[in-house]
Amino acid sequence: MVAGVQIHTKVAQDAQSEILTDGAVAFLAALHRTFESTRQSLLAARDDAQRRFDSGVPLDFPPETAHIRAEPSWHCAPPGPGLEDRRVEITGPTDRKMVINALNSGAKTFMADFEDSSAPTFANMIVGQVNLRDAINRQIDFSSSGKQYKLSENPAVLLVRPRGWHLDETRVTVDNTPISGSLFDFGLYFYTNAHELIKRGSGPYFYLPKMEHYLEARLWNDVFVFSQSYIGIPHNTIRATVLIETLPAAFQMEEILFELRNHSSGLNCGRWDYIFSAIKKRRADRSAVLPDRKDVTMTVPFMDAYVRLLIQTCHRRKVAAMGGMSAQIPIKDDPKANEVAMEKVRADKLREVTAGHDGTWIAHPLINQIARKVFDENMLGPNQYHVRREDVKVAATDLLSSNVPGKITEDGIRSNVSVALAYCGAWIGGNGCIPVSYLMEDAATAEIARVQLWQWVKYSSRLDTGEQITALYIDRIIAEQAPGVQKIAPSVKDDHLKIATKYLMDQVRQQWPSEFLTSDLMPYLTMADGVEDKWHRSVL
Repeated sequence: MVAGVQIHTKVAQDAQSEILTDGAVAFLAALHRTFESTRQSLLAARDDAQRRFDSGVPLDFPPETAHIRAEPSWHCAPPGPGLEDRRVEITGPTDRKMVINALNSGAKTFMADFEDSSAPTFANMIVGQVNLRDAINRQIDFSSSGKQYKLSENPAVLLVRPRGWHLDETRVTVDNTPISGSLFDFGLYFYTNAHELIKRGSGPYFYLPKMEHYLEARLWNDVFVFSQSYIGIPHNTIRATVLIETLPAAFQMEEILFELRNHSSGLNCGRWDYIFSAIKKRRADRSAVLPDRKDVTMTVPFMDAYVRLLIQTCHRRKVAAMGGMSAQIPIKDDPKANEVAMEKVRADKLREVTAGHDGTWIAHPLINQIARKVFDENMLGPNQYHVRREDVKVAATDLLSSNVPGKITEDGIRSNVSVALAYCGAWIGGNGCIPVSYLMEDAATAEIARVQLWQWVKYSSRLDTGEQITALYIDRIIAEQAPGVQKIAPSVKDDHLKIATKYLMDQVRQQWPSEFLTSDLMPYLTMADGVEDKWHRSVL
């Protein structure tokens, strides 16, 4: 074992012995000792920024980087091998069956997710690493219940999303401090697979979530430079696509690309987290109260402005502008309802491709054909970098528009309560994505549900009937919805549902919403792995 490093759990011992080699652990320790202090300072800067927003200082484009935005001559790196055409990307967690099905789905790429669609039990994180290694080495085939799961001859190109900068990997400490979840996920995948990926004509490709400032992108770039030198591969081999899924990041798209320009493969519209962030960052702004989640579509002014600016920015710098997630899954037992749902998917993908996006996200293999047909018919080349969108003029006020038509309804509240309870209960049980009402719900959609409920109580919003929304009203809806949660999410255990219920009741009573439900509930996963969590205070 490497000096100063402790692994505090014995779960998934076989996977640990395969992945947590002395070399890999030494690399993780080097990453932690080199970059942890910077990570902590950047997380503190997030808190400082939030205090400024709360005091009434509006978000704006940073004045100190105006020269970067104004300079037309810089461009990002060319696409890595296999990333020239990304018209359909499928995403999902890293369990073995999902990895095979996603790689075989016909999508161009598969984003294997250690973040919002995975509950970070240590087994999920470590076994997921084993599964990705086996897929890269073409050794992942297996059988279950008499069914064979076998990787195709031409699987999708693999990208990996590590956890965000805010999350700790509490089961592994370096010098008595938890390692960053980001560095743990990135470091193990990179150290284990980078050489093999390059040998096979691909490369170490990543999606980077939840960033709030261009200095956080600079930290990732520094990590990439360090890591490439450490294992002896050429600089600028790594490629990373950044999810623009926080409100502050929308004002710093150019700067984020600039910081990562030698490793960048574009930006992605992380639509659900972006809505969550818009509520959270503008928590002190009564004018920012949103209607039912279903009314906050991609065509409302603040979302449309964000999409247009992202496409213009990416194509100006010659990288991919990726569209957002279609969370819809097929409705197999109701053909009419399924056709209505699939038509919504088609319309959404058509909106994306005609706006200039270079590709889109799906959550289910059966949606691939629909998305692929729309892009094939409307994007004849491998991408649309030539669509410059020079007509676009987006001001700070456009990104902060409070013009969102819609109502707050009891159905909307019941839907939010059910999603939040089902997701939190499933997450505590180790499942990071669940189907609810034929939508694949992950942490981002559960976060919208949580902070919308908080926002409506905070500002004494009224239903379309005129009734005022109070904490006691939410309590009543929770009590009425909770008994039905296990019908829509059968895997949720009784004790986990009780924890989720108390958590949601507490959240709507806070002065401000918690930053992330995943941080709040992480102590339960840590304790389930047999580790005392000394670093996170349970909110319950």
